[in-house]
Amino acid sequence: MKRVRGFTLIELVAVLAILGVLAGIALPLAEVSQQRQKEQELRRALREIRDAIDAYKWAADEGRIVLPAGASGYPPNLEALVAGVEDAKDVRRRKLYFLRRLPRDPLYPDPSVEAVATWGKRSYASEPDAPQEGEDVFDVFSRSTAIGLNGVPYREW
Repeated sequence: MKRVRGFTLIELVAVLAILGVLAGIALPLAEVSQQRQKEQELRRALREIRDAIDAYKWAADEGRIVLPAGASGYPPNLEALVAGVEDAKDVRRRKLYFLRRLPRDPLYPDPSVEAVATWGKRSYASEPDAPQEGEDVFDVFSRSTAIGLNGVPYREW
């Protein structure tokens, strides 16, 4: 009698079940990996903008930026970090630049919105627990309502 070679139905079902379990494990890991990557981008962007704000404030405190009376010394808006300001101590009046480009919030859902509109801004005069925009930009935060992998809402990073 000649024997037919091939897989039985039970072998095929067992293989499909194993593949289903493996796919079920891999999908959540891929989602966590993607979220972790966005969190790294958010950390990098926040650090870059906050360092630029601090550099602007330092330059203002050193007298390199001409400020109106009563100004806090923080940039009036995020665009000033990219556009630059005139260096008051430079004889040729060259500009001081603090950012090459403004990074966007990687967690902001609409990619068509300009980078400056993706960030929440806190003025120097606003309360720490209730950040509001004002005459200057003291800090930036993500507008995302989601919670990070570390359990802290992105708004509080």
